[in-house]
Amino acid sequence: MYTKGMKLPAGKKCVAFITVNLSAEFFWISLDKKAINMPKTLSLGQYGMSHGVPRLLNLLDDYGIKATFFTPGKTAETYPEIIKEIADRGHEIACHGYEYENMSLLSSTEQRVRIKKAVAAIEKACGKKPKGFRAPIGDLMLETLEIAREEGMVYSSDLFDDDRPYFMEVNESGDKMLQIPMQWANFDLPYFAFNYRPAFPTGQGRIANYSNVLSNWKDEFTGHYNHNLCYTMQLDPQTTGSPGRINLVKEFIEYMSEHEGVWFTTGSELYEYSLQNI
Repeated sequence: MYTKGMKLPAGKKCVAFITVNLSAEFFWISLDKKAINMPKTLSLGQYGMSHGVPRLLNLLDDYGIKATFFTPGKTAETYPEIIKEIADRGHEIACHGYEYENMSLLSSTEQRVRIKKAVAAIEKACGKKPKGFRAPIGDLMLETLEIAREEGMVYSSDLFDDDRPYFMEVNESGDKMLQIPMQWANFDLPYFAFNYRPAFPTGQGRIANYSNVLSNWKDEFTGHYNHNLCYTMQLDPQTTGSPGRINLVKEFIEYMSEHEGVWFTTGSELYEYSLQNI
């Protein structure tokens, strides 16, 4: 039930939880396994890692912002040097499945195998086990979060049912994880991702007007700020890592930074704060 804004650290007006989904080429392969033999399609995701990530990292450095990078295990295996650099620059590496698979279509056993492989790949790449989880494409089951918790993750950012973090039970024993909700409007990929084959979106008819997207982001952030809530943003470097769109992200970060009392935080930092303040 809706009540009021969050309890925030002294002097803070809202949370800005900036997240990055490193789906890379595995996003496209998840849509159609044949894409593994489609170099043009694969290049969309590869561009995000080779060009989008460096631009985004430099932008975040310019504003002193630490983000949370949700990383599939396959991305960590394929681009370990990039994952290590992200971590070395002070950002958090969280888990985003293994092959960017739809967890809701897998058995409990298969989910556990894949999440274990993802955790191992991330730890090998950056030296730390992930504390956060976000399901990849499609849906997830409650047992998905229970498995993530069993593998050492303490929070997830998967649901759409609040504007504030909260602790949710993930099994009948009452074990909990922090849930950091999100909104589609604050995700760049639904606005901009486009490909003919595999077709995304299915009905085609994208790409969105940049100014309109920026206006959406600003309006949503302003609402969260005015009501002392948690603004969760999702970025994918293959989507907004181009020379033009990175300036869109820059203008939005500048807009957020101009507001007094914005707490830019990682998922782990928000979890530690929430232990004593929710």
